[in-house]
Amino acid sequence: MPDFLSLGISASVLHALQKGSIVKPTPIQEKAIPAILNGRDLIAQSQTGTGKTLAFVLPILEKLDREADHIQSLIVTPTRELALQITDEIEKLIKHRDEINVLAVYGGQDVEKQLKKLKKNIHIVVGTPGRLLDHIRRGTIQLDRVSFLVLDEADQMLHIGFLDEVEEIISQTPRSRQTLLFSATIPDEIKSLARKHMVEPEYLQMEKTQGPAVNVKQIAIHTIDRAKQATLIHLIETHRPFLAVIFCRTKRRVSKLYEVLKGNGFSCGELHGDLSQAKREQVMKQFREAELQLLIATDVAARGLDIDGVTHVINYDIPQDAESYVHRIGRTGRAGMKGLAITFYSSADRPALDLIEKELHITIQKQPTGKIEKKQEKDKNKGKPTTRANRNHSIAEKSDRSRKSNGLQKNNGKQKEERKPVRKQRATTVSKGLKSPSKGKGRSSRSKNRRTR
Repeated sequence: MPDFLSLGISASVLHALQKGSIVKPTPIQEKAIPAILNGRDLIAQSQTGTGKTLAFVLPILEKLDREADHIQSLIVTPTRELALQITDEIEKLIKHRDEINVLAVYGGQDVEKQLKKLKKNIHIVVGTPGRLLDHIRRGTIQLDRVSFLVLDEADQMLHIGFLDEVEEIISQTPRSRQTLLFSATIPDEIKSLARKHMVEPEYLQMEKTQGPAVNVKQIAIHTIDRAKQATLIHLIETHRPFLAVIFCRTKRRVSKLYEVLKGNGFSCGELHGDLSQAKREQVMKQFREAELQLLIATDVAARGLDIDGVTHVINYDIPQDAESYVHRIGRTGRAGMKGLAITFYSSADRPALDLIEKELHITIQKQPTGKIEKKQEKDKNKGKPTTRANRNHSIAEKSDRSRKSNGLQKNNGKQKEERKPVRKQRATTVSKGLKSPSKGKGRSSRSKNRRTR
């Protein structure tokens, strides 16, 4: 297997990689880095978690002109979280190279702050389409001398309606640029974009079927919506994930589940589009540093986020399609580590689940809710009854069996009346030492029993 040096990566960059415990290139890096260093346009199709970011960042760093005073590389991403993550990766690699500057440009951040940074000599800009266009129209970003254009997660930009904005951004760059397109899937619209703006691109496809990573175990649990919360809490308590991402369909469902889990004492955070940028950054920082155990999110977090240590992904709501399923569960099992993906589905969701399996050529292990509920009940009653009512019910059952064996069912009303205090006394004796809603009432009952005797 080739190493980074043999691929053309310099010793200074290699040293930065080793500090981050990265010593061997992934398959996509092996193929992409030489092609980019050779100046080829490139379409790279590889599933999430395979190291696409370093596959384009490393050769760009090698080819930058450090003496130039203009933007040389533009990296366009669909979400601000991904823009921040790529920027963070670059900053780690150039930590001791003051001559290279990188800037993240995205919505929700103070424009004036970005403008101030743009006055410096910026070599690499990483940004989202909307904010990039804002700067282009203000005249604060000039792309006419860009040498490298990267479209990262291109299919996601198409999915969330950024294709026209991407086209406008491309139009601001020179035809002589080197264009690199990285994506997990290549739909027809992306192929059309590539034909229009790329020059004889080399095409890399690392997997024939864009399915989940083989090191991610997949389970589907049949349930109903009103039982999801209890089932989820039981799963968390049973599996005890180090870090888990829980996906919901809507912002409202994310917030509702967040309040429930928080109210049950779990260390959790929420991530969706209604949060301020500062709050989103804070939540992601806490989750990356394992200050939060659970991240409840909409699909805004499903793409490109590479967070070490995510052991579980739970689809609280079933994904809308196979592509979303792949990218959701791709948050775990990264860099060859093992992961577990659990999907909740109702009877109405079964056709959607079947379609996901069909399109990905997989079979997801099914588990009925009844199995979870039985285990919950077993755990609940193990060693001790769970409520006073259950305790008294159990005592009453034993008393009934005792009366039947002694022929007491044939006794008249007077005999039953005489035995009532004894039944109360039994219940009091068994319950002694357990918390009672009214201690005074309990003492009165015991006193009455003593008077009866």
